[in-house]
Amino acid sequence: MAKRVTTLYIGDTDISLLSMKGMQIEKWASTPLEPGLVSQGLVTDEAAVAEKVTQLFKDAGVAPKKIITALIGHDSLYRIITLPDVPEAVLPEAVRREARRTIPTPLDEVYYSYQSIASMPGERRVFLVTYPRNSVDALVRTLRQAGVAPYVMDLAPLAIGRIPDVPRAIIVNFRVDHLEVMIIAGRLPEVIRRLSLPGESESLEEKLSLVAEEFSRTVMFYNSSHIEKPLDSTVPVFVSGDLADAPETWQELVGDSGYQVSPLPPPLEVPEGFNANQFMINIGLALKEIRPDKGDSHFSLVNFNALPEAYIPPSFSILRVLIPVGVAVGIGLVVLAVFLNMNARAGVDDLRPQVATAEARVRQLQTEVTSLRSDINSIQARRDTLSNRIAALQEARAKIHEDLREITRLANASPKVTVKSISHSGGSVKLSGTSTDEEGVYLYARALRASGRFSGVWIPSISGSAGSFSFSLDISK
Repeated sequence: MAKRVTTLYIGDTDISLLSMKGMQIEKWASTPLEPGLVSQGLVTDEAAVAEKVTQLFKDAGVAPKKIITALIGHDSLYRIITLPDVPEAVLPEAVRREARRTIPTPLDEVYYSYQSIASMPGERRVFLVTYPRNSVDALVRTLRQAGVAPYVMDLAPLAIGRIPDVPRAIIVNFRVDHLEVMIIAGRLPEVIRRLSLPGESESLEEKLSLVAEEFSRTVMFYNSSHIEKPLDSTVPVFVSGDLADAPETWQELVGDSGYQVSPLPPPLEVPEGFNANQFMINIGLALKEIRPDKGDSHFSLVNFNALPEAYIPPSFSILRVLIPVGVAVGIGLVVLAVFLNMNARAGVDDLRPQVATAEARVRQLQTEVTSLRSDINSIQARRDTLSNRIAALQEARAKIHEDLREITRLANASPKVTVKSISHSGGSVKLSGTSTDEEGVYLYARALRASGRFSGVWIPSISGSAGSFSFSLDISK
């Protein structure tokens, strides 16, 4: 039997509702929001928005029971962190420590969720997301006021990134008030950049240059740290939102990069009259629990419940029924035991040897408890050692990343220099490239020295003729 899923998304400008049974769309509805009711994902007038949500469910003829919802994703941070291959029991504490170290926002101001992803032997990679507490709390209060029970929550960029059935893609989602550029690689959202756009009255054409600049910057940022496998022209570019309805803007978006642009395709058949582009986030939310029947699919692997544990409705458990019954039966047995004890008081002396045996067993258990406590202390000491290793590895990784980013940034800033290869060995860096003249090489070397990150920059070789010179640099930390 096909599963029925209902999704609800409250954006800054509208609310969208979608009900699906399996991969079939059954009902849908949307309603606009007056300016100011929701601002950058924060519900500022909970009563007014709750009233609109209630009316939307009535108009669509959908019961407001269990629903999947999403945050808009403003002020959210996405990280792929690498930890030692710690046991599952230690993982939550290791993630919390790493989040506290790498996330610039205090953890008491955000909620965070994570998911383990494919890793190399001896390590554990984790996809980590943080999002503002006040936005989550206001959203849940609003939905509860509307009589809606959310049981799963996601973030809008992750929902959109779940739609393409390809292993690598670039997604550009543009609305008048915000822009998102996402890079999907290896079925993971490697980069998610969200930019709030000023001037809500400005048209797409007036903001297109800014959108194209952010697209180029995001691709360049990714390629600078993935030199071995950059995003070439074979990687598809998908657009959604206002861009999907304006194909005349696509060429300016990608410039002369050679990327092929197309609207983000929904992975299902849509009924007549249904505008899939308007409900892309709802479709992505539904894909958290239903997927197309394909054995070789390439959908995003990231799929966790971002709803804080305090807000997750308790699931039905047979224990909740059996415990009260057990208590009643237990009380009856106690009464019966008292009655029998009163009648068997004369046989108490016969039980004393059993009491002595029980006391001996208690002493044995106390000894075992002491041993277990010693084991716990040993495990805690190992945990602290692993945490220190994590911090050292992450610090070294961050320094290398900053070195490479500075080297690449200064090369990109020079119109004469092109970097061909970089070899980083911890304390030194070897670099080779080409330049249109010798002066370009000297200027690049001076810029590296002036950056303050490197203690020394040498030029072992420059060779070539007018217009094309090959060079190599030795850089020390």
